Amino acid sequence: MKGGKRVERFLIVGGDRGGAALLRALDQMDRVRVVGVIDRDPQAPAFLEARTRGIPVGTDPEPFLSTLPDVIIQLSEQPDLSGLVPRRNGKKPLLIGGAVSRVMVKLIEEKEKWFEAWRMRQGELHTIIDSTHDGMIAVNSKGEITLFNRSAERLMGMKATDVIGKPVTQAVPGTGLDRVLRTGRAELNRQQELPNGVKIVTNRVPVKDRTGRVIGVVAVFRDITEVLALTKQVTDLESMKSLLQAIIDSSDEAISVVDARGIGILINPAYTRLTGLPPEEVIGKPADADISEGESMHMKVLKTRKPVRGVPMKVGPNRKDVVVNVAPIIVDGELKGSVGIIHDMSEIKRLNRELERARRIIRTLEAKYTFDDIIGESEGMRMAIDQARQAARTRATVLLRGESGTGKELFAHAIHNDSDRKYHQFVRVNCAAISESLLESELFGYEEGAFTGARPGGKKGLFEEASGGTIFLDEIGELAPNIQVKLLRVLQEKEVIRVGGTRPIPVDVRVIAATNVHLEKAIQEKRFREDLYYRLNVLPISIPPLRFRKEDLPLLAIHLIKKFNQEYGRNVEEIDDEALRALTEYDWPGNVRELENVLGRAMINMNFSERRMKKEHLPPLHGSAINRASGPEISEEPGEDSESLQEVLARTEREYIERVYRACRGNKTETARRLGISVRNLYYKLERYGIG
Repeated sequence: MKGGKRVERFLIVGGDRGGAALLRALDQMDRVRVVGVIDRDPQAPAFLEARTRGIPVGTDPEPFLSTLPDVIIQLSEQPDLSGLVPRRNGKKPLLIGGAVSRVMVKLIEEKEKWFEAWRMRQGELHTIIDSTHDGMIAVNSKGEITLFNRSAERLMGMKATDVIGKPVTQAVPGTGLDRVLRTGRAELNRQQELPNGVKIVTNRVPVKDRTGRVIGVVAVFRDITEVLALTKQVTDLESMKSLLQAIIDSSDEAISVVDARGIGILINPAYTRLTGLPPEEVIGKPADADISEGESMHMKVLKTRKPVRGVPMKVGPNRKDVVVNVAPIIVDGELKGSVGIIHDMSEIKRLNRELERARRIIRTLEAKYTFDDIIGESEGMRMAIDQARQAARTRATVLLRGESGTGKELFAHAIHNDSDRKYHQFVRVNCAAISESLLESELFGYEEGAFTGARPGGKKGLFEEASGGTIFLDEIGELAPNIQVKLLRVLQEKEVIRVGGTRPIPVDVRVIAATNVHLEKAIQEKRFREDLYYRLNVLPISIPPLRFRKEDLPLLAIHLIKKFNQEYGRNVEEIDDEALRALTEYDWPGNVRELENVLGRAMINMNFSERRMKKEHLPPLHGSAINRASGPEISEEPGEDSESLQEVLARTEREYIERVYRACRGNKTETARRLGISVRNLYYKLERYGIG
């Protein structure tokens, strides 16, 4: 109870934004208490709003129905409560659902339009009341009838002229209005039979002044057949007015309304809080009275009769940065004024921050592996993983060392995703796959006019793009000497100088480098700078080749089989011991990448229904072409279908490159040296022939 008066208990079913707005409005009304909010989604706006206000919430309506609320407002169609609402003292709580609740929510969302229409259409109130299908009777504090609309005349068979001014107990016996006038308590959803035999459902609501004194009563009633057919319509106009007033005043959105001449007629408290302008400085003043900088959107809308949205301006004495949306108020084709919603720019800045956070999250997709994706329980792998996890907690430069195919890039991804930079950019660069002339401009960027074809305005380099995040430099041992000098500056000074530029640009980037080259030997051969080596070798992590951790083969095999199951639509469940023994006996010069190739080919060799991978499914290992000492066999007597000379040369070149590449255990630098070609030419041929 509040102030000795009965408190109406409201239950809200539906937690969308409309439910949240309705909750806030009801929670501020006298003699109204929200006893619960129900929604299937615990993250629904009204659900969360209720929690902050200490209002019970739930997903199941039955516990709340057992408390017998006075009014149930059902904003969502599911669940259907029409058959679940229990009776109390033979009467059910008032269930407002469907279109009625949607109308109420719409009134909340369009509060400025309705409120302005209400204030400006006082003179048309009686016309509206007379046009409604609901019968309406109002009495003053003396119990004398002051309102008797046409629907009341129709339903009761009486003329308004015969009853206006007469005591309601004499003119309309049994209405109950005198009881509500005496008790001050509303009577909602009451069934009654009129003297002429018409059955009605009526709501009797006391009208009170600001002190809480009852100064009259309004009854709204309709034929029960209409109630059954129109249960989704608003039945209490006075309650609607009170609710609308509460919404306007309690809204956090600043609202400004002007009439057709552009004179201010309404603002709400949120408007005063935002602009710093009290009502007396706005009401009755021209529409541009609150503008510090910019054009009056009210006047523009009144002139064009078209809405405007998202217009920035400054308002109030403090020149507050805001964005305004203004729309015309048109009633029956006649322009009555315009209504504006003013948004603080701080909200937009918050949204921008949220957008930037979303972008950062999206960027993490570029580093797609974590430590959970690294398979291995051998001592060497456990040590490497432990070192990598420790490295992720620091900002020091990491040098990943290991043969080709051991998973250096996998470690780089995992270190980034386990660090405090995981929401920032992860940039991958293969230093050997990009030409020397292009690599410098790609890494460090260039200024406008730095070279022929340079982009107007210049271009950021990959170090600038990765600022705040991580850059992964693979094949670091293949860097040209002039690029090594620039990389050393980045590591020492934390800044880059673009090609063709002189201004240093600070960068905050974590460097992870990887190589399968023996850097110490490269230093002795003057192919790699010693000072750069020491800058890179702060946290060295050696990743063991597969031949040194064969105990991991069963785990790796099962992991790769599951991966190929998804790619090939298979359902292979295991690999038998004989096949696993054959895999273990092989030295795997191509490491995990070669194992992946072998298992993928083995699965292709299996029948679709087979669930167990066997040795016969595996392609040749010790007897494969990559282990043969002899060259390819060429038929001495070619037939009609013999290969062309070009095809024979290409096949021979491919098999010889593959044999040397495997003999060098995937070391591209050593392979290129033995073949007598450049590393970049080797990359081209490996890609062309699908080797690696």
